[in-house]
Amino acid sequence: MIPPPPRSFEPTSAEAGAWADVLVRRRLLHTAVLTPTGQWLVQEHLNGPVGVLAGPADVLALTATIQHHIRSTGPESR
Repeated sequence: MIPPPPRSFEPTSAEAGAWADVLVRRRLLHTAVLTPTGQWLVQEHLNGPVGVLAGPADVLALTATIQHHIRSTGPESR
C-alpha cells in the first residue's frame, strides 16, 4: 500500500469534528467534545479517564491510530 502524500495544510476544526463524530457513532470512542479553547476532550469508555487533545491535528492523529489498530487486528476482531 502506498502511503498518502503529506498534508500541505493544517486540519480544521470542522474536519476534526467530522472524524470525532464518526468515531463516536461507530462506538470507537465514548465521547469527543470540542471546548471553547479549541481543545478536545475525549473518553474511550463511559467510566474511563478523559483525555485532552490540543487541537484538530491531535484528533486526526487519534483517528489514524484507531484506524491502524482496526486494520492491523484483521477482520476476525470486527
